Amino acid sequence: MAESENGGAAKRLKTDAKNDCGDAGEPISDSLVSDFKISRVLRDCAREKNIFIHGKVKDQDAVVILEKTPIRQDTLSELLKSSQLKLEMKNDVYSTYQLQAPAHLNEIKTTVVCPATEKHVKKYLHQEVFLVEESGEDYRNLTLPYISSQSFSVQWVHNILEKKAEADRIVFEDPNPDTGFVLLPDFKWDQKQLQDLYLIAIVHRRDVKSLRDLTSEHLPLLTNIRSKGEDAIQRQYSVPPSKLRVYLHYQPSYYHLHVHFTSVEYDAPGCRVERAHLLSDVIQNLQADSSHYHNRSLAFPLRADDGLLLKFKEAGKV
Repeated sequence: MAESENGGAAKRLKTDAKNDCGDAGEPISDSLVSDFKISRVLRDCAREKNIFIHGKVKDQDAVVILEKTPIRQDTLSELLKSSQLKLEMKNDVYSTYQLQAPAHLNEIKTTVVCPATEKHVKKYLHQEVFLVEESGEDYRNLTLPYISSQSFSVQWVHNILEKKAEADRIVFEDPNPDTGFVLLPDFKWDQKQLQDLYLIAIVHRRDVKSLRDLTSEHLPLLTNIRSKGEDAIQRQYSVPPSKLRVYLHYQPSYYHLHVHFTSVEYDAPGCRVERAHLLSDVIQNLQADSSHYHNRSLAFPLRADDGLLLKFKEAGKV
């Protein structure tokens, strides 16, 4: 699963019903992409080497995300020995080439959102971003009513928790209904190298939407996620806690409490200070003040087309 700010793998988007684009686990023919009719490029990033495209697959709106996969250390020797070089420029000791790698070493990760809604399309469209500062009162008067009025489905989260989907991807589970969670890789991580390790812990509780709902009552849940999540990652991937960045987003991309575990070497989408809150800081803040996240002001970015930004503008907060 995925959750990030910049396409960043894009954030986690799944369809809950069967459709012509195929179901998880089923073999899918090349026609899913070859039949894709391009309407427009929503966003592209040369630095992150990805592109987001809007179009149609068999008359259904779809978004296709193409992303170059990282170069893997374990394939370097084969890559250098079996590729062809085409000289572009040579000057003294410097030369540049186009390297044509074998197909199996030149993969492009492809994510398909189909059928895509207008919200999906807007999610990936390049937009201006504004930083909003939300007080506790703003949350109760502006943000919470807006969230409640929107149809933000988290059925795909429930599918994971109920083992109806992605059960084979779960790395660890604590089934306790109050303090338990499932831990599984984010879809932005291809699990082929540890430098961009990225996993998500999704809590079993369904009554906690985000950081704003947390009080000291939830400390056993949070400390359990931190300790057992770190232990599971060390056992499975030999990555110690000192090499992990463990944090929550505010605002989150979906309203069911979850915690991000990423490698500190990975500049993960959404890990910047305006959105990420270290789990260790959250725990300490709640230990000092149970109502910390009910009352304090929190800053977060909003895109120009976000309906919540309009609410803050109408209230004279932006």
